[in-house]
Order: sequence, then structure tokens, then C-alpha cells
Amino acid sequence: MQFGIFSVGDVTPDPTTGREPSEAERIRAMVAIAEKAEEAGLDVFATGEHHNPPFVPSSPTTMLGYIAARTERLVLSTATTLITTNDPVKIAEDYAMLQHLAGGRVDLMMGRGNTAPVYPWFGKDIRDGIPLAIENYHLLHRLWREDVVDWEGKFRTPLQSFTSTPRPLDGVPPFVWHGSIRSPEIAEQAAYYGDGFFANHIFWPKHHFQRLIRLYRQRFEHYGHGSADQAIVGLGGQVFMRKNSQDAVREFRPYFDNAPVYGHGPSLEEFTAETPLTVGSPQQVIEKTLTFRDHFGDYQRQLFLIDHAGLPLKTVLEQIDMLGEEVVPVLRKEFESLRPAHVPATAPTHASRAAERESAEEVR
Repeated sequence: MQFGIFSVGDVTPDPTTGREPSEAERIRAMVAIAEKAEEAGLDVFATGEHHNPPFVPSSPTTMLGYIAARTERLVLSTATTLITTNDPVKIAEDYAMLQHLAGGRVDLMMGRGNTAPVYPWFGKDIRDGIPLAIENYHLLHRLWREDVVDWEGKFRTPLQSFTSTPRPLDGVPPFVWHGSIRSPEIAEQAAYYGDGFFANHIFWPKHHFQRLIRLYRQRFEHYGHGSADQAIVGLGGQVFMRKNSQDAVREFRPYFDNAPVYGHGPSLEEFTAETPLTVGSPQQVIEKTLTFRDHFGDYQRQLFLIDHAGLPLKTVLEQIDMLGEEVVPVLRKEFESLRPAHVPATAPTHASRAAERESAEEVR
């Protein structure tokens, strides 16, 4: 099973000091977090994509390409690639290039984002969000699998005898996740292509995501990709840890109370009761994360959000050390002991997919 970190890249003042990092500091901090994740034995680092303040990761491929040069093992992913407002031709080329530079250590998560103004900024209409996601991904899927593409759709200029370059490494496109907070159409899309489905699983109660994941699993089986329990599922989560749970709550409370995304709303206690947020000891994180399997079935990727709300970099790096030393080794062992033999233990990697392709060619 893959464990890792995902970052939204927010630039938020530290509520305990009032200090706000510069954009340069925040970008460098995200790189340091990725490097620390590999050092701590985690598997994945994923960055969001945003084009508005207070966020900095407007160019995920630039950041991930830099991180690729500074790491050896880490899978580099996006927490959102805006399939609605990015040109699918540019996505095909940018991520194939990143795939070559990173030696295949790349996958990406398609999403529509959570910022409404991004649509007109890129010449799109938010009312076309779902149709854009469907049409653009259809084209991207073809661009990575067909050497020459003729295309005509509703939302972009037609293509005639077009070849996207570079071609995917070893003829194997990056693995794709489809991320959704609320849209059954996206769960359907992931199932149709046999791709992964990532439930953000941060701000909503579990029953909300249970419906989406159940739909995805059912439709994955319907389209003949395997049994429902073999569908590739990823989950988000949020944690803040200290060895003593009371210390964790006391230290994290001002960050929670003033966070741009959920501050000044439900209390910390209400939020931890109703969502996956865990604020406490490493053992409490282990216990709550293990309940995710009870709620959603066996799954293949668990990403944690730990670097938001103005938390100092030093504190975030301490969180990663605790994940790597005290939490993830236990979760790996426990999840593996419960997983049936026919259910994939991890998300597809470039190596596993390249081997499958080679085997299929030998059969042909």
C-alpha cells in the first residue's frame, strides 16, 4: 500500500506569530517536505494546482520535475490536475516529459478544482465543468495511446494527424486517478477507463464518500476491469500529532480555528468527530486510519494533508518523521494482514504497467 503526503500549497500566516511566509519560502518548503517524505520512507508526494492567491503551485510539472532531480524513489503525483481548464494536448506533453525525466515515477490526479473564477480566467464556462472533464480526458487518453490522432470536439480546436511528443515512456502512459468531492459523473468516468478513483475525504463525513466509492466500484466491475473489490481507490486524510494527545490539541487548535478552509466554522472537536481529521497521538492516528478500511473497503493509496493552515516547516517535518517512524509501518502491516489475496496491494506503478504491456505484447 502506498502512503504519502499531499499539499495544497497555501500561503497562510502563522496564527501564533502573525508571520506569513513569502511565496519563495513556501515553494522551497514544499520541496523540503517532498524530500523529507522520501527520507522518512513514504511513497508519494502530491501537489495541488491553483492559479490564485493564497496558493503557489500553479505549475505542478515544474515543481515535480525539480523534486524528481532531488529524489530517487518517491512517486511524484498531483493532488489536482485541472482537466477542465488545461489544454489536454499540453497535459499530454508536459506529463510525458516529466515521466521521462523522473524515470517513470509519475502519476496524476484529474480534477475540476475548487476555485470558480479559474474557468473564465482560462476562457471556459463553469457550467461546462463536467462536459469539459469528460471530453478533455477522452482526448488526453487517446493522445497517450495513439501515435496519430484526428480529433474534433466541442471545446477545443480540431486536430488533424497530430502526434503528441514526447511519447509516453516505454509506451506506458502515467497512471491516472480521478479525484472528486461530490460528482458521481467523475466516479463513473474513472470506472469506465479502469483508472483510479481518489476521494479527497477531508471536509465531508464518511457516508458522503461511501456513496461515491461504492458507485465507482460497481461501475468498475460493470465495465469488466475486475471485481468491485479490485478497483483502485485512494483516500485523503488530515493529521496532527504529538506524543501526548492533549499537547496535539492545544498546539493545533489556533491553526485549525484560523485556517482559510475551515476556520471560524465547526469546532475542532466537532470536525474531528465528523471527518477524517485526527489530532492526537500516533496511536490515535493509527486507530482512526484503520477504520477507513471498514468504511470504504480495501484500498491502495493513503495521502495525508499536514502542511496547511500556516504550520511552520519545522513542525511539518516533525509530523513526517512521526508518520515514517511510528504510524506508517504499523498501518502497512495491519492493512496487509487484512487484505484478501486477489485485491491489489498497491496502486499501479510504471514498472508494473510496463511489465504488463510487455507480457501482453509477447502473448500477441
